[in-house]
This record gives sequence, structure tokens and C-alpha cells, in this order.
Amino acid sequence: MSSIKDIQDEIVSEFEILGDDKESTIFYIMELGASLDAFPEEERKEENIIKGCQSKVWLVADEQDGKINYKADSNTDITKGLISLLLRVLNNRKPEEILNAELDFVSRIGMGSIIGSQRSNGFASMIKQIKLYALAFQTKQNV
Repeated sequence: MSSIKDIQDEIVSEFEILGDDKESTIFYIMELGASLDAFPEEERKEENIIKGCQSKVWLVADEQDGKINYKADSNTDITKGLISLLLRVLNNRKPEEILNAELDFVSRIGMGSIIGSQRSNGFASMIKQIKLYALAFQTKQNV
């Protein structure tokens, strides 16, 4: 499995190809969302919605062999693409890897200028919720 840094470098390279073409970049982010695994219908409930997102974003996590597996979905294509980027970097990792991850790809691709301040706040909420799950699983492992 590639390191968190390697995956972030891959993402940056993909976005560099698009250059400053904002329309192509947004379309690409939306395409990425289509790659998410199907989200279980029974998990589309209020307690799985990430607070602080303008769109609805559902996130669940489970642990297998000491690693966290996330599943997510959104009711909008762009937000679905954004969460897919985070899962690409952080899925199937140990809790401490997730908690210590510095997600520099976000600034390196200029995410703030691509998605605007409202979605940037939601993106930060997604990161926070992913890390909260990691913290909970880490705490559970250490008990």
C-alpha cells in the first residue's frame, strides 16, 4: 500500500495536469465521487451526517485488523468527489496514521480557490470527523 505522502503526491500530479482550468477541475472532482463504493442505504441516517457541511455527507467507519475502513456518500456530486479524495488518502490506515496525517495536498492543489469558502468549511468538517473516528478507534484499541 502506498504511503499517505505518496497518495497525496499522486493527487497533486493529477490536479497539476488540469492547470488553472477551474471548470475541468470541478468536473474531475465530480468524476472522482463516482468511484466511491456503494453506500449502505441503512446508514443514511441523521447520526451519520457530518455536521458543518452545506450538503449532506454521510460517513461511517469500522475497524478490521487494526485499520479503519470508511464509507461515505453525499447528496451532491462535488461533495461526493471531495470526500472521495479524503478516503483515497486515509482509508484502510491505522488510527495513529490518520491522526498524524498532514493533509498538505489540500493547499498544494489550491482547494480553497477551487471550491470556495463555504465548501472549504465543509471539507474541514469532513477531515475533523474522519480524525474523530480515528481517535475513537485508537482509544478503543488502547483500552
